[in-house]
Amino acid sequence: MSSTTTRRRALFAGVAVVAAAGGVAGALWRERSAASAAPGTAGDAMMDAAFWAQRFDRPEGGELNFQGLRGKPLLLNFWATWCPPCVEELPMIDRFFRDQATNGWQVVGLAIDQPSAVRKFLERTPVTFPNGLAGLQGTELVKQLGNSNGGLPFTLVLDAGGKVMARKMGQLEAADLEGWRRAQVHG
Repeated sequence: MSSTTTRRRALFAGVAVVAAAGGVAGALWRERSAASAAPGTAGDAMMDAAFWAQRFDRPEGGELNFQGLRGKPLLLNFWATWCPPCVEELPMIDRFFRDQATNGWQVVGLAIDQPSAVRKFLERTPVTFPNGLAGLQGTELVKQLGNSNGGLPFTLVLDAGGKVMARKMGQLEAADLEGWRRAQVHG
């Protein structure tokens, strides 16, 4: 066996251990916090200057600059190619983007995955909303945004002023998107 193959197997084994630990930690966190907050609640958090200063490479080239996203409602979806619920919800999120862009909504995906895997996936399953390559930085960002176990998919919804309207850990449903759309209209 070559040293490259050995290193690759060790890397995959390490990732598997971290993922398993994250799952256990997430289950414990959900159990402890279930009584303190309803799923998807937001609180009164406002995104700070550090959030808006972030930049991510785009799969097709160029850069996704969060500064340009200020001032309009934003749905930020964290996903990965290896996450079945993430992949399943992407077409619905893309429809929401196409339907709501004229109403001022912005939709951004941040892929927590290998750039080559994201590029291949988006070639086979294109979406029209912008995506950034977040890599391991995305895992830390997810945790900072209220998803302490780092699980995917994770969605954050901000109003036009940058206030957190909603957080959702797990697969989105059409009712989630419709509820957030209505809250923004009637907010």
